[in-house]
Amino acid sequence: MDFSKLDGLIPAVVQDHQSHEVLMVGFMNDEAWALTRATGYVTFFSRTRNTLWTKGETSGNRLAVREVFIDCDDDTVLIKAERLGDGNVCHTGERTCFFTRAEGVTIP
Repeated sequence: MDFSKLDGLIPAVVQDHQSHEVLMVGFMNDEAWALTRATGYVTFFSRTRNTLWTKGETSGNRLAVREVFIDCDDDTVLIKAERLGDGNVCHTGERTCFFTRAEGVTIP
């Protein structure tokens, strides 16, 4: 992975491995990427807390890795994951972080 473009971070898109619903987007540094690969659970780097965090470590709503895809520029990862716990991924309690529809968008 190329960690040189965003100050040592890569975007990590997480998608449900069965429904293909986009669950969340986070960032990984090389250590979070290595832990995700080694443990099989999605680990991110928190830009606000400046630390690693494994999704679900406090809520129990972990993300178990099922497949991983790397984009053509080697700087973004797509992780297809199985939701564990109650299945709600967003910190607000929603199923996915993408639950707010943008209004006023022109669709041709």
